[in-house]
Amino acid sequence: MKKNSKKSHAEGHSKGLSRRGFLRGAGLTTAGTVVFTTGVQAFEAHTQPAKGTSFGPGSIGIEMKVNGRMQSLTVEPRTTLATALRDHLSLTGTKVVCDRGSCSACTVFIDGKPVNACITMALDVGDREVITIEGIARNGELHPVQEAFIEHDASQCGYCTPGMVMSCVHLLENEENPSLEDVKAATRGNLCRCGTYPHVFKATLSAAEKMK
Repeated sequence: MKKNSKKSHAEGHSKGLSRRGFLRGAGLTTAGTVVFTTGVQAFEAHTQPAKGTSFGPGSIGIEMKVNGRMQSLTVEPRTTLATALRDHLSLTGTKVVCDRGSCSACTVFIDGKPVNACITMALDVGDREVITIEGIARNGELHPVQEAFIEHDASQCGYCTPGMVMSCVHLLENEENPSLEDVKAATRGNLCRCGTYPHVFKATLSAAEKMK
């Protein structure tokens, strides 16, 4: 019985994502309506370094398009996107909570796809555009989702709020008439230790109505 169990367990792993494939795609948050396997393939295509390319151990200069503006910064190869945004560009709206890609508080968009900035390397961004919580407002006005979060009291301590907002914005940019189940699915990777999910759901559905 034990041998059969081991065989079945191994077969199950061979049919699914490999550990290597999972780790490569770990930067993708479960927020929004991104299909995980498709997202992994798209993310891999942009993060594969050119053959013979090496970096470090010292800091190197890179350019990054953030919220519509090109930014020049000097980072160590180990620098995550979250650290680059917060410590190098002073965009502190992106929060680092778990620092291991499990809570999605650090969610940002890379070319329109939500990713966990705490486990995405700054050097992997390349020429793709990064949008942070600071970049979703327009002409000094909050995004409808941000306004709805305030109206429906959808934040408590506030640590998860930026990532939660980004996940909900991504949903509404891809689904004009979301259901409650759609909102729940969009925020399934966002952990809120204060338990404000019901208010988040109400806020997102309210924002969807206002955006029609």
